[in-house]
Amino acid sequence: MADLRINLAGIESPNPFWLASAPPTNSGYQVQRAFEAGWGGAVWKTLGDPILNVSSRFAAIGFGGKKVAGFNNIELITDRPLEVNLKEIYETKKKFPNHAIIASLMVEPKQEKWHEIVKRVEDVGVDGLELNFGCPHGMAERGMGAASGQVPELVEKQTYWAKEVAKTPVIVKLTPNITDITVTAEAAVKGGADAISMINTINSLMGVDLDTWNTVPHVAGKGAHGGYCGPAVKPIALNMVAECARKPYIGVPISGIGGISTWQDAVEFILMGATGVQVCTAAMHHGFRIVEDMIDGLNYYLDEKGISRVQELVGKAVERYSDWGNLDLNYQVVARINTETCINCNKCHIACEDTSHQCIDMLHDENGKPFLRVREEDCVGCNLCSIVCPVDGAIDMIEIPSTTPMTWNERQSALATLEQNKVR
Repeated sequence: MADLRINLAGIESPNPFWLASAPPTNSGYQVQRAFEAGWGGAVWKTLGDPILNVSSRFAAIGFGGKKVAGFNNIELITDRPLEVNLKEIYETKKKFPNHAIIASLMVEPKQEKWHEIVKRVEDVGVDGLELNFGCPHGMAERGMGAASGQVPELVEKQTYWAKEVAKTPVIVKLTPNITDITVTAEAAVKGGADAISMINTINSLMGVDLDTWNTVPHVAGKGAHGGYCGPAVKPIALNMVAECARKPYIGVPISGIGGISTWQDAVEFILMGATGVQVCTAAMHHGFRIVEDMIDGLNYYLDEKGISRVQELVGKAVERYSDWGNLDLNYQVVARINTETCINCNKCHIACEDTSHQCIDMLHDENGKPFLRVREEDCVGCNLCSIVCPVDGAIDMIEIPSTTPMTWNERQSALATLEQNKVR
């Protein structure tokens, strides 16, 4: 079996699967059960001045007959006394010395507040700290969470304050509710962050009840925006991880978060630059034992690839992620329909005819049997037909040998050179 151990900025863990700071890590009882199930680490539910939570708190949206495609919550940080949390952290670390315990922290943007909580938390033996600059609701209205995380100067300053006294690695958790996450990632690095984690939840309103007109969820007939997570946010999170991983001026380890439900999701995040991953919604949906499938799947994948250590995967796909202007304009793929597999549902024809490039013809063979054929000379390789096709293998996207590669940036550069030569 492959070596699944990771080292994220000095924080060691038996595998890359951590529970994110959220309801599943609210108590020592839960974290200990998670470690027994196989999780490599846990980020304790955010500590700070205990608050009062509301009821109800969660909502979810299904899609295609599947439940919890997206998850929304309006729960805040811990509502349990700091002393109780610290006692349970100490006991859990003592019982599971080889598992990573990271304390998520959120306090007012004041130097003395950060100094105080960092010292108190480190005294009970945590392996690292995660500064929560991401929570989009409730705490943000108090000047914390995303309210700080959206201001690069505050991210840098508060990271610096934590680092002034911290003896363990400091991870900065970033909000996705911002135009460019690399800006705040860079601010965290300037403040001394040893690593960054992303993404926290996205501002959202899950729905409106059409009978009562109440928001979903609601509290006594009133609603508020919450944090959106779950499988639906994975593409957003993966992009943000990749954007930070490919920027050399950021250059610190990344803990990937956002819609990770399977070992395949985890591998994608690791390939795109994450050293390890954090999971929340999937554990809330299926329970702690889902980590068993994640560990087995990752092991088999690494064995199939002939890779001995999971850390060898980190960032291997980052160089393939670039800007649109660096894509080859001459590269071409076209769709080909396999008539033996096609069930003639015509979804590809409808999609192409109504919303794409009208390059799929409805024809009949010598026996009058209908079939579909792509006019490859008119196909732009948009992939829409293969996306809507309900039958695996019925439509293949085939690469067509191309001429000399030419990107948009190279084209513009060549045109500029031509113009300069004309002037001369």
